[in-house]
Amino acid sequence: MLKSRAQTRIKKLKKEINYHRYLYHILDKQEISDSALDSLKHELFKLEQQYPEFITQDSPTQRIGGKPLKEFKKVKHQKPMLSLQDAFSREEMLGWQERISKLLIPNSQLDYFCELKIDGLAVGLIYKNGIFVRGATRGDGIIGEDVTQNLKTIESIPLKLEKTISCEVRGEIYITKKIFQEFQKEYANPRNLAAGSVRQLDPKMTALRKLSFLAWSLSGEKTQEQEAKKIRELGFKPAKGRFCKNLKEVFEFYQNLRKQREKLPYEIDGIVVSINNNALFEKLGVAGKAPRGAIAFKFPGKEAVTQIKNIQIQIGRTGALTPVAILKPVQLAGTIISRATLHNKDEIKRLDSRIGDTVIIQRAGDVIPKVIKVLKNLRTGQEKKFKMPKIEPSIRQAIMHKRRLYHFVSKKAFDIDGLGPKIIDQLLENNLIYYPADLFTLKQGDLLPLERFAEKSSENIIEAINNSKKIGLTRFIYALGIYHVGEESAIDLANYFGNLQNLQKASLEELEKIQDIGPIVAQSIYEFFSNKENQKLLENLLKHIRISYPTVGASRDLPLRGQIFVLTGELESITRDEAKEKIRQLGGDVAGSVSEDTDFLILGKNPGSKYNKARALGVQILNEKEFIQKIS
Repeated sequence: MLKSRAQTRIKKLKKEINYHRYLYHILDKQEISDSALDSLKHELFKLEQQYPEFITQDSPTQRIGGKPLKEFKKVKHQKPMLSLQDAFSREEMLGWQERISKLLIPNSQLDYFCELKIDGLAVGLIYKNGIFVRGATRGDGIIGEDVTQNLKTIESIPLKLEKTISCEVRGEIYITKKIFQEFQKEYANPRNLAAGSVRQLDPKMTALRKLSFLAWSLSGEKTQEQEAKKIRELGFKPAKGRFCKNLKEVFEFYQNLRKQREKLPYEIDGIVVSINNNALFEKLGVAGKAPRGAIAFKFPGKEAVTQIKNIQIQIGRTGALTPVAILKPVQLAGTIISRATLHNKDEIKRLDSRIGDTVIIQRAGDVIPKVIKVLKNLRTGQEKKFKMPKIEPSIRQAIMHKRRLYHFVSKKAFDIDGLGPKIIDQLLENNLIYYPADLFTLKQGDLLPLERFAEKSSENIIEAINNSKKIGLTRFIYALGIYHVGEESAIDLANYFGNLQNLQKASLEELEKIQDIGPIVAQSIYEFFSNKENQKLLENLLKHIRISYPTVGASRDLPLRGQIFVLTGELESITRDEAKEKIRQLGGDVAGSVSEDTDFLILGKNPGSKYNKARALGVQILNEKEFIQKIS
């Protein structure tokens, strides 16, 4: 090939490869296969080896061209890379706004630009005449480490900008949840993996980690909103952002992201809220190592530290013995936690957890908090080891059957009026029932010989059983007593699958895709419906009952869709359970405690502490009359 033709071909190949890099890594689109793109890169590499005089700094082949380093050079940032102050509540955000307002001219227009706070490693990228020349970590904010060669391996960092300008772009190096799964045995979280990968002395090792980059800062623009637009124009993927004209819109953006958080391909731990006007931002200056004009509005933590006051044994509906840690109450993920699972005796042994220990508890995708670590350095010597009690299999089996039947007839399940634990015990002792389906075969004559059963009472019980034979899908799923599946999970499953048949044949992969159904819960559901005994149990039940199914797609148009309600005090015209059911029928959710997610507090007579907390958080409060009007 003639040198001139080779030069032209190299230019065209670089342009084509960069086009597909931009599509895939910035716009999340793909026009050609990975193997086709690899083929283009291979041709470019061979031509550049043949004609090395045409190799340029912005060539795609230069992403993994550096030799291993002995150490990273220290570099001074052109402008300090500051950290941010944190806020965890609406009150703290209001306090921040009040503080900065006092430093500005009275009645200054304060609007905001909000961006996702990616859980990664901050870096600054220097471009000269559009070419990437240096990248550095934050370090102490003044001095960072030169990791240019490693950053070149990240496909979402352009080696050449779309415009020939000199500038500094700052952003976050992160790793996707999907890729993190390959390394989670070695690293505690995606952020640690990203940070460790960027600081590999061999760029080839960094390249293997398939890191990504989101940009969030570019100097020289009048507003933060304009920065985000310019960042995209230069060829970067910006962090998801939104202009907000006031804190009310900031709170809405925050709440929406909390609900979408688990669906995102990367970890976020909140949002960054900045004064949109950069002139005002600069005027506010710096307090310590943080700019006054921006703040990190964090999501409630997934981990917290507390103490184990006691350890108790819980016999579940499945008969499993589960040690439960009784905790000193602590706030976790927006609610007060006083109990956490220790799973089994092997886990107690692995953690070496003792009564009196200071521990870290976690509440991840699964709804049940768990103890994940013991802080042994905080021990006083007064801690007590726990020994699992021995319970005979026959006793455990009897307790399991009772618990399962108690649960089956409970208020949130089949709601069989008058059929409480004492009567269930009587029916079991007289061998009238064993499985849940047996309840629907009972006749009035079966009950009359029993102690305290007159003709009227036995008639009432049979009538209540017959009235319960028609049941909604959510209640039916909850009534089955699937391990880990509570009321909220039953609602999620009913809404997602629409009928029992779809749920029964669901694969483990499909169950794990459902929002708020974590891998442990998904595994439990899958195992339940795969079990032959449970399949027989369902078959027998369906001979006697009729399940009513939600209308497909109807939930999208429901008036309370996406709204979260909390009830406090005594309601007169409607019971609490009736109120909850009505809210859910109209698409809303019901929470047990007031948090920043709460949209409405329903106020009855003699309210508790929820009322004061709702007022402090600025939650809208409805009295009973207003609530009835809303659901009518």
